[in-house]
Amino acid sequence: MTLKIIVDTYPEIQIIATGSSSFDLADEVGEPLVGRKREFVLYPLLIKELIDYSGYSNITAELETVLRYGTYPTIYLNSEVEARLELEEIVSSYLYKDILIFERLKNSNIILNLLQMIALQVGNEVSYNELSKKLGISVQTVEKYVDLCEKCFIIFTLRALSRNIRNEVSRKSKKIYFYDLGIRNALIQNFNPLNIRNDVGALWENFCILERMKYNKLNQRFVNSYFWRVYSGQEVDYIEEHSGVFEGFELKYNKDAKFKKPSMFLEKYENSSVEVVNNQNWYEFLV
Repeated sequence: MTLKIIVDTYPEIQIIATGSSSFDLADEVGEPLVGRKREFVLYPLLIKELIDYSGYSNITAELETVLRYGTYPTIYLNSEVEARLELEEIVSSYLYKDILIFERLKNSNIILNLLQMIALQVGNEVSYNELSKKLGISVQTVEKYVDLCEKCFIIFTLRALSRNIRNEVSRKSKKIYFYDLGIRNALIQNFNPLNIRNDVGALWENFCILERMKYNKLNQRFVNSYFWRVYSGQEVDYIEEHSGVFEGFELKYNKDAKFKKPSMFLEKYENSSVEVVNNQNWYEFLV
């Protein structure tokens, strides 16, 4: 209400009001400032910002570090040891603070366990029923905690593209990704080099979709985003729909990874295409 009074009384003044993911703050600025505000989300550093800072050749060499430690500013500028300590501190004492206060919870174990399970399923469809059984809570509670974690900018969801084509997975199907890979890796305590990991594909998929989301926001590209899969096995990791066009992207870290174009997708969806994004050509996709 104070902001509303200032804006209405002194229209020549522009106010920049910053805040965290506090639910109370979001609720309080909503209705009074309708028509008087524009919201901006401050993401972790974009890969373009890192290129502007360090140069393209350096970022190419540091890509593995980004996949392991993420792009929070204080993390990116630190040594590996300090970055790991900082990430573990965020996960242990800050990450769920707003949720615990909002839900009046004293124990963060359920939320921690939920996020750990989601972290291990990056790149795969997430079953709320399965999470419910493993956590010993209701499906409704799982849905609520996932929603709260989204509002805290810990995770974001990607839904399936489904236009009633036979064998397509339901549009209710979801994949869940992290806003920062350093946080994801801290949750599962895995900062190992890529050459000894079995989740490089998941890291790359999360990285590409996250950076593409930042890219779209920065350039005001208004697209619908999906993944696509049929039960017979064909799939597309990431799809953007705009102006009646479906642009599909298969996200493969290794440039030599095998790729077979999803013929059913290309046949059923007019004006569609599918390209591969790997660790050699990612620049065109993300910058």
